[in-house]
Amino acid sequence: MIKRSLLALVAALALALPSTAAASSHIVIVNGNVPGVGFNDPTPAAPVGGNPGTTLGQQRLLAFRHAADIWGATLDSAAEIRIFATFEPLTCTATAATLGSAGATFVFADFPGALLPHTLYSAALTGKLYGADPLVPGGLSGSHIRARFNSNLGNTDCLTGTRFYLGFDNNHGANIDLVTVLQHEFAHGLGFQTFANTSTGALLAGYSDAYLHLIADNTTGKSWETMTNAERAASARNGRRVVVTGPHVTAAVPSNLQSGTPLLRILSPAGLAGAYPVGTAAFGAPLDATGVFGQVVPGLDPADAAGPSTTDGCSPLTNAGAVAGKIAMLDRGTCGFIVKVKNAQNAGAVAVVIADNAAGSPPAGLGGADPTITIPAVRVTQSDGIAIKSQLAGGVSAVLGLDLAVRAGADDAGRALIYTPDPFVAGSSVSHWDTIATPNLLMEPFINDDLTHGLDLTLPLLRDIGWYPDGDLDFVSDEVDACPGSDLRATIFVGGADTGVPNGFFVDGPHNGCTIADLVAGEAVGAKNHGAFVSGVAELLNDLKKAGLLTGSQKGAVQSAAAGASLP
Repeated sequence: MIKRSLLALVAALALALPSTAAASSHIVIVNGNVPGVGFNDPTPAAPVGGNPGTTLGQQRLLAFRHAADIWGATLDSAAEIRIFATFEPLTCTATAATLGSAGATFVFADFPGALLPHTLYSAALTGKLYGADPLVPGGLSGSHIRARFNSNLGNTDCLTGTRFYLGFDNNHGANIDLVTVLQHEFAHGLGFQTFANTSTGALLAGYSDAYLHLIADNTTGKSWETMTNAERAASARNGRRVVVTGPHVTAAVPSNLQSGTPLLRILSPAGLAGAYPVGTAAFGAPLDATGVFGQVVPGLDPADAAGPSTTDGCSPLTNAGAVAGKIAMLDRGTCGFIVKVKNAQNAGAVAVVIADNAAGSPPAGLGGADPTITIPAVRVTQSDGIAIKSQLAGGVSAVLGLDLAVRAGADDAGRALIYTPDPFVAGSSVSHWDTIATPNLLMEPFINDDLTHGLDLTLPLLRDIGWYPDGDLDFVSDEVDACPGSDLRATIFVGGADTGVPNGFFVDGPHNGCTIADLVAGEAVGAKNHGAFVSGVAELLNDLKKAGLLTGSQKGAVQSAAAGASLP
């Protein structure tokens, strides 16, 4: 491709000029349905929300094209992207349904233009980096993404009564916005996924991938690339402690996630200090930025018919003197959460932390309703509860509240959290944002009603895996391109005159992303008159000749054209 030496001959550079295809990606929907179903369903339909289709099938296809156009207008690639799509029956019940799925049809590594060695890229991203169709083998019409969506949605026993909304205006009401679902699934196919087996941690064919390259675990301090299979498998279940390290994502966190995430922050002892994820209660006082400070103490009660444990809080607490004014810690089990918290409140506790009695993370919320409860309560994981309880005898101090220094959906360092629940969720774990993100994000494992057609943190993630902006398709990111609108014609034009001189291209130094034609045209900028322009071009050409990038005759041809050109 264009990874070439700055001092290569102009003739050689001209042969390697990038494509002059139009910027942005051309995404094609390949209709994989047979006649009469899916995209070919002839059921009459009235136009809705900007979707002009007059049959169900036509509206579905137009919604697909609309979602594809949103991505296509945002991502730059000289290679066409083909999505082989079908509507077909997918898993569902009366109360839950698989809306759709999508992913890369093939992956590639070590091709010309790959940003990282021994790293897998989705077929679509390979086309962008390679600069041409990666020649996907086999069927599916040579498509780069395979997409399936549920044709039964809304029918009896398939999320009964809830259908796909096919308009373009996001006015879906109680239904599910298809364009949003499509944006989500297309992002997976574009590369928002790891190709590793996240259940076992095994890499596909022993290769890392562009997404996996960005994953790190805050518990071990390791990146996924440096982990063993067993470590990756454990990390995929390390709820709310796994992050994306991509610089574009991290830079975009402040503008996409709100300040204030619910946390239990242990202040002392030092060995226990840190932020612990919590599940918040549906009852009692909400957590706030002020927070509740205090010593964490065990709440003790009799082992009786209400609850067999002396730490479950199912009966009135017997150590009210120790609990009063403190944060009471109780164990989950036997009785309801509101019973436990009410008993702690009656004993004078200012807040309650309930340790889960089963492995799993991140911690779920606390359900129940009791308007007489006025203190906040949260749940922590079983493992965090064990760690905290082991230190209570020596004194543990903490604050429970919304930590404004930590954004909802990010870690203390401002890095976005990914979805790594325990137990593992096949098809969802790792390749999504964490569900604590606020506002909700497009690539969470569940489609939320409040999503717009925006691309939030998802676009920066795609930037980090290789979808860099490249408006002139010269394989130099616009972020570092000195000439983001390059003249990529094979020969140097001065004004309307073709000099016939090969147009060299620079990939290093101050002219990174520029051609010789760009530099010649740049001499016209700020030139006071035609003489100043010709003089500037002459000086430029002399430098290029000295560098061995132009011959004497080539220099003369360009200089002659400049002398006869008019300033723009």
